[in-house]
Formats: sequence, structure tokens, C-alpha cells
Amino acid sequence: MPREVEILGAFVPGLLIVGLLAAVVQVGLDWLCARYGVYRHVWHRSLFRVGMFVCVWGALSRLLIH
Repeated sequence: MPREVEILGAFVPGLLIVGLLAAVVQVGLDWLCARYGVYRHVWHRSLFRVGMFVCVWGALSRLLIH
């Protein structure tokens, strides 16, 4: 994936696209964690969600931006 992507004539950073994709994946992971009761074992739900988002974003950016 290139560092910048042109969308409607404007250059957008590639990591923004990866961040939006990570947000979509995060919504799915959040739904799964809520459905299967993972949050019962977590001390601070908001911190866990932010940490999970950072991990997903980092993993996707590592995979897509080489």
C-alpha cells in the first residue's frame, strides 16, 4: 500500500485508510467480546478496547504497509 492515496483529488495518508479498516475490525471484535463475556474478566473495559484497537491498527499497518 502506498504512503498516500488519492481520493477525489485529495491525497490521504495510507495509515488513515488502515485506521478506518481497523475501526471496522474493532467493532466486530468488540461485538464478539461482549457476546462471549470477555469483558467480565477485564479490569477496565475502555482501556482494553483502546489497547485492542491499537494492536489491530498496528498489525494491519504492518501487514499492509510494507
